[in-house]
Amino acid sequence: MNNKFYVTTAIPYVNSKPHIGFALELIQSDVIARYHRIIGKDTYFLTGSDENSLKNVQAAEKEGISTQELCDKHSQSFMELKDVLDISNDDFIRTTDKKHFKGAQKLWLACRPDDIYKKKYKGFYCVGCECFYPEKDLVDGMCPEHKTKPDVIEEENYFFKLSEYQQKLKTLIEKDDIKIIPEHRKNEVLSFIGQGLEDFSISRSKERAKDWGVPIPGDKEQVMYVWFDALSNYITALDYADDGELFKKFWPADVHMIGKGILRFHAVYWPAMLMSAGLPLPKSIFVHGYITVEGQKISKSLGNVIDPVALVDEFGIDAVRYFLLREISPTHDGDFSRERFIKRYNADLANDLGNLASRVANMIEKFFDGELPEVEVENEYDLEKINTLIEEFKFNEALEYVWKLISTANSFVEEEKPWELAAIKNMDKLAKVLTKLKITCLDVSLALEPFLPSTSVAIKKHFSQKTITSIEPLFPRIQ
Repeated sequence: MNNKFYVTTAIPYVNSKPHIGFALELIQSDVIARYHRIIGKDTYFLTGSDENSLKNVQAAEKEGISTQELCDKHSQSFMELKDVLDISNDDFIRTTDKKHFKGAQKLWLACRPDDIYKKKYKGFYCVGCECFYPEKDLVDGMCPEHKTKPDVIEEENYFFKLSEYQQKLKTLIEKDDIKIIPEHRKNEVLSFIGQGLEDFSISRSKERAKDWGVPIPGDKEQVMYVWFDALSNYITALDYADDGELFKKFWPADVHMIGKGILRFHAVYWPAMLMSAGLPLPKSIFVHGYITVEGQKISKSLGNVIDPVALVDEFGIDAVRYFLLREISPTHDGDFSRERFIKRYNADLANDLGNLASRVANMIEKFFDGELPEVEVENEYDLEKINTLIEEFKFNEALEYVWKLISTANSFVEEEKPWELAAIKNMDKLAKVLTKLKITCLDVSLALEPFLPSTSVAIKKHFSQKTITSIEPLFPRIQ
């Protein structure tokens, strides 16, 4: 049995600081990585930054600094999310790394020579998407993703024969050889393929790219199209350039975690490039939606960009992780509002979870001086259900199930009234009641381990002690 598991996030452009949308993807990926480590898989978790885009060049020009300076500054912000959000990634790949340049060039040379050719081209180019759009795909002359007018570009580029792979891709996706989750995203890809695949440009003139990007092997006048080089990060980070041990061990990816806006690049372009190079294909692609803010798309011009760092500074890491995993649908768009965040925090974290841990610890200390006698109680909770929901990427449902366990335990306290058992000196029954509640707290800590890691550790550490004392509030209520 293959015991490895390789999970990746997309690599965001570093033309600005990270926002809450990428925080969602990082946290979802972290849950998947932590879960697979827990079940004994040798897990490798990769994230990184996409630095070779025209978008970054233009952002640097606006700031009056070099593109390298801009990339260094903003990639640092993305790297720091590891600590900000308690992310357990094993590596962070920058596409300006030497090993990435070397690996991307190796992939280019590994592609079938017949699949790459040069021709003159004129088309509609969206810098935001870093891609050409056929005129038929524009909406009222605008980019369908960014709602901006694309540039009309005419130049000679290298092209990749994507059209040659149409039937192969269709079959792979229909048969779930590359499994796309959820199903409606799979149908989107099949619809896109069904419209007919066109060869796509995989280089840019050095002049238009402002001499920024991965040079084309054997052609000093061209650099790689950013998506050709960016997608290769999933293998270049594993030392593909040198046929490294990580590459041999972990490729192919078990799951690429991405946002819906870049689905076709991952489900169509990337597998075709890999097939051309004779490399194994990723096993699955999980696609999340976007986060809106009070019903509006996140936009700098609207001034509604949510900084995950500021949110963590105010409410704590696990509170932010909990809201994004519980409140935002894993596979559809979801909405953030401060009011909804505080409501979810107070109801679920402060009241339900925090109250349970606090009451149980206080009663054990008060009625038994912190040391429960050994008694046998039945444990009726099925934690396997949570594992199944994680494997299906149903993070919100998994947490909903954990909270049912918490609610049941809180109801159990009200039904059994341990304080009344103590008043009438029914210490045998009281010991059983509190032992059951203590075990429930430990079950909760186990169930929360992939989702709220520091909270899980705090609960487990506290309720595993020989002498259990009162516990500091896990989530102080927000007034």
